[in-house]
Amino acid sequence: MMLIHDHFKPRPTDIILSTSPKCGTTWLRALNFAILNRNSYDFDNNHPLFSSNPRDLVLFFEGYIQEGGSTSFIESLPSPRLLSSHLPFSLFPNSITSSSCRFVYVCRNPKDAFVSMWHFMNKLRGRMELPPLAIEHAFDLFCNGVSLNGPFWDHVLGYWKASLESPNKVLFLKYEDVKRETSAYVRKMAEFLDLPFSADEENQGIVEKIVNLCSFENLSNLDVNKVVNKAIFHKIQNPEFFRKGQVGDWVNHLTLEMTEILDQITQEKFQGTGLSFD
Repeated sequence: MMLIHDHFKPRPTDIILSTSPKCGTTWLRALNFAILNRNSYDFDNNHPLFSSNPRDLVLFFEGYIQEGGSTSFIESLPSPRLLSSHLPFSLFPNSITSSSCRFVYVCRNPKDAFVSMWHFMNKLRGRMELPPLAIEHAFDLFCNGVSLNGPFWDHVLGYWKASLESPNKVLFLKYEDVKRETSAYVRKMAEFLDLPFSADEENQGIVEKIVNLCSFENLSNLDVNKVVNKAIFHKIQNPEFFRKGQVGDWVNHLTLEMTEILDQITQEKFQGTGLSFD
């Protein structure tokens, strides 16, 4: 993180898509890439999302800085830069949080977030020839805040409070809401980025084209997102970014006791904040 603090130079047009892992990161990347570049590409088979995974179109901020040992590659990107991050809001330096750059944050019901992460980690462990992690053990770790990006609830609250203090700089969304009314939230994200859809675009059905292009059903069935590159062993493969994309899948995995524990933790953590999950 020292590279970010010491060397990264934010631009006022920067857009940072923030999530806790397995909370809609790939979908958020696809939607915002399509919104931002809607005048550059047709919504047919030539669109970049048909041939590239969203992670290759919206770069993982801290991943590129760590991998390259510098910020030079990100510095070379044209404006507006669309970047993705799992960092808690508190870890971004003041040079970024006090600038004019914007954050779009998506959170998810902690029960679904946990189940999705557990599946994801076991996919990675299987490819590395490690035994699967029992859900009971993974559950204890999650509840105790053991995560690469810090406790789940702290991550959510950091962005929630920032969105209340600076609603013009931090857009806070719930995965479940975006899933239920995708078109409405595509319009909301476009407006937040000062790129509202024109009457002509509405008449042309551009919003619906973005929704369909970026849907889980479409993206997960594209060849680029189904092929496993056997030459790449240590990297996350494109198919591993897609499982179900459903709301409420936790009911198929969590016991009643687990459900009650997570609900209680969530209620205690969010008490008095105005934030809750149905």
